Amino acid sequence: MTNETPPRNIRYLALGDSYTIGESVCATCRFPEQLKDSIKKRLNPNDLISVNVIAQTGWTTTNLKSAITTQNPSTNYDLVTLLIGVNNQYQNKPFSLYEQEFPELVATAIVKAKGKKENVIVVSIPDYAYTPFGNGNTSISTQIDNYNSFAQSYCATNNIAFINITDITRLGLAQPNLVASDGLHPSELAYSKFVQRILPEAIEKLGL
Repeated sequence: MTNETPPRNIRYLALGDSYTIGESVCATCRFPEQLKDSIKKRLNPNDLISVNVIAQTGWTTTNLKSAITTQNPSTNYDLVTLLIGVNNQYQNKPFSLYEQEFPELVATAIVKAKGKKENVIVVSIPDYAYTPFGNGNTSISTQIDNYNSFAQSYCATNNIAFINITDITRLGLAQPNLVASDGLHPSELAYSKFVQRILPEAIEKLGL
């Protein structure tokens, strides 16, 4: 008799917008893929991990809700990340829309994560003011802070993991290598720094 544990098949669902799909970086450079690879290093050789990304550049909370409804992913994910809101701000949507739809998206994420909020990680919105495109516009930063404060407060109240990566992106003007070639989105290096923050929480949730 051997005491070998059966292989694990970890399923990860990444929900979001350009910051999740990885606009202007390679497909394996975006943070969900880097997170998957980092988790894989901690698995046994026979274990598997897959990632399903539902994200598109330009998506607001409304767009993401609609896409999840259309694609209807299963409800057996071991890990779900949610990073959404920048396009609500960029498109000047009413803040009240985010206040309504962000909690709805969190609830959906929980459903997809086997109904367990312990399997969900919310990631803060990057601040694109600190890119050549944003050019240090302080009103952008103020508005992003408002969105992140609401999301962080909601997660704290409901005991949901919230990882702040916004400060990393606020180094973008001082450290241009944190910005992708389009002058707007995070680079592969920036996403790797996101993963350094997210990974410990993911490892804990997956029991690795």
